[in-house]
Amino acid sequence: MKKAKLLLAVLLVFVMVFSMAACGGNGGNEGGGSEGGETTEETPMVVGYSHFSSKFSPFFAETAYDQDVASMTQISLITTDRLGNVIMKGIEGEKAEYNGTEYTYYGPADLEMTENPDGTVFYDFTLRDDLTFSDGEPVTIDDVIFTMYVLCDPTYDGSSTLFAVPIEGMDAYRSGMDTLGNLIVAAGPDNTNFDFWTEDQQKTYWDNANAAAVAIAQEICDYCVAAGYNDEGDVAGCAGNWGFSVPEGGTVEDFAAVMMEAYGGNIANLVGTENAGSNIDDVFPGYEEYTVGVETGESAANISGIQKTGDYSMRIVATKVDAPAIYNLGVNITPLHYYGDPSKYDYDNNMFGFDKGDLSSVRAKTTEPMGAGVYKFVSYENGVVNFEANENYFKGAPKTKYVQFREMTDADKLNGLITGTVDVTDPSFSKDTAKAVSDANSNKELTGDVITTSLVDNLGYGYIGINSVNVSVGGQPDSDASKNLRKAFATIFSVHRDVAIDSYYADAAEVINYPISNTSWAAPQPTDSDYRLAFSVDVDGNDIYTSDMSADDKTAAAKAAALGFLEAAGYTVADGKVTAAPEGAKLEYEAMIPADGSGDHPAFMILTLAKEDLAELGINLIINDLSNSSDLWTALEAGDGEIWCAAWGATIDPDMYQIYYADVANGGAQAGGSNYMYKIADPALDEMILDARTSTDQAYRKAMYKACLDTIIDWACEVPTYQRQNCIIFSTERVNIDTVTPDITTFYGWMAEIENTEMN
Repeated sequence: MKKAKLLLAVLLVFVMVFSMAACGGNGGNEGGGSEGGETTEETPMVVGYSHFSSKFSPFFAETAYDQDVASMTQISLITTDRLGNVIMKGIEGEKAEYNGTEYTYYGPADLEMTENPDGTVFYDFTLRDDLTFSDGEPVTIDDVIFTMYVLCDPTYDGSSTLFAVPIEGMDAYRSGMDTLGNLIVAAGPDNTNFDFWTEDQQKTYWDNANAAAVAIAQEICDYCVAAGYNDEGDVAGCAGNWGFSVPEGGTVEDFAAVMMEAYGGNIANLVGTENAGSNIDDVFPGYEEYTVGVETGESAANISGIQKTGDYSMRIVATKVDAPAIYNLGVNITPLHYYGDPSKYDYDNNMFGFDKGDLSSVRAKTTEPMGAGVYKFVSYENGVVNFEANENYFKGAPKTKYVQFREMTDADKLNGLITGTVDVTDPSFSKDTAKAVSDANSNKELTGDVITTSLVDNLGYGYIGINSVNVSVGGQPDSDASKNLRKAFATIFSVHRDVAIDSYYADAAEVINYPISNTSWAAPQPTDSDYRLAFSVDVDGNDIYTSDMSADDKTAAAKAAALGFLEAAGYTVADGKVTAAPEGAKLEYEAMIPADGSGDHPAFMILTLAKEDLAELGINLIINDLSNSSDLWTALEAGDGEIWCAAWGATIDPDMYQIYYADVANGGAQAGGSNYMYKIADPALDEMILDARTSTDQAYRKAMYKACLDTIIDWACEVPTYQRQNCIIFSTERVNIDTVTPDITTFYGWMAEIENTEMN
């Protein structure tokens, strides 16, 4: 199925993609050293999961579910605690308090960070000298260096962004090389210059790419017909459901051609996004040839800022302070002898375990991960991933010898736990789920004799987005008039958040007032002196609401304020409603919401209530309930969206670069990955985002991010709606709850200490 775009950790529609293994998976409680006991429990622990894509590589896993499989087999260079803070002394253990309890966290390495007078930063890592991989081979710093070079290779196309960290020498190393496929695509099918590839290679690429596009077009059509969206042979309708325009009577080949044009002939990107189940290897035999790097110019032989200082130590040299960098350095420590070629590793002679530009040895192990993690991957068959305990795990052998990740639909997860099919799982948590869990327990609570429930805030939040260019006055998105137009919508949306979110989630979510996850240390708190409800002042800056207002009174006040914003935006107002729009604005706007065509979305009630209010003000809000969420992303990427509902996935560090940075000074050349959605172009916001990145002072960064959030609210391009909770449920009858990771948090999942979990 068409994948959501990776922005920050991952950009989410309202489909719960919950990584069951948290970043703190290498930590531990008191006594969590390497002398742990032996594995004694033979009964497998079965975990209910959504479907896998079998990309279980620590380098190339894409979905949260595949990443969890990989994480079971890996250890990370950096360890974090329950609040997401980095543990600097992992070898001997570092204490940190949470919820009144002091925990000790252990990791595979120590870290010392030094900010130098010249602006550079040293990250000095020291590994434990007694680590081994699950096959018994020792772990050394060479394995870490090998891993980093894979992630920084010019041909690497996984989700890691280590190469974006300002490491000394990174640009010089990655320049002068690109993949054969990228070069052929850039040259086009009519290219006649064969300095870097042969004419046959070029012809084969385009022949196979076009055939692959046809296969994907047919796959999409088959999916749409099987799902009941379209009739057999209705290619135009199927293409439309997938966000593409094909003339009536068009063929599958026409559909393929439209997609190829949209993706500029880049078949890997096309297949990676526009598919209904296949991947590039399924439809383009031999594509590996086109992933190999081709030298086109000068390129450094090494990354000067990745420095080996001993068999178990290394230094990373950053050219400047970059606050999020420390988390990006937390790479998995992968085995050179498994993913690479030891005969090609010679640090002193710029050999790092593979030929630069050729990651074929790494890609060949995509479906069978191996590392020094808590469990060993055994197999994936019939929808079940099988693991066996890693007796060499540095915190001690797991108490439960076998674990299974079993695929199932979200609808089956809760029933599967009740009936004994699974022991642990993560159903989407709504009011209905909460009732079903409570009904299963004799005490009618969320935790009882049948089910034990753990709820933590999701690392992300829901929002309503507004494109500042498409919802503007006179083509000036940054003008006061344009901001007032968007504030009219935002004010109406905001007043209905409480009732809508309560109706959908009950206690499983709360309304938020700033566009940032409440899990972040940078999130403003109600106790802050300058905290205020989102969009709660009128065009003159006066409070819209008073504490004694009823819900109806608040709605009336919001409508009055919205009308004031519309009038200030240049709309003609008569008898309490608008009758004409200013140049460049309209009396009708569309809101897209991926609610499966049935209104199943937490923000759907917000839109329906807002539609009624806006109609009274003379504005027609068209609600487009999308049965296929991919239509939303296609429209947003094309710049066609006006208003939409979605959710962000966040990262531990609250860096705002990827979402809001517009790079106004350089014409958007280095803009963040999602600014195409909002079209915010604010030099002051850009400067604040960059300033916040160049400091490690949390108090300073929090103040700077608060200023950023206020600016974003002023642009009225994003209405924060809800902070939901993730739910993990355990079988009280089959899992020894006393052995489950205590004090589970957003940053420290239940599998952070899975080695201690026992079955009853």
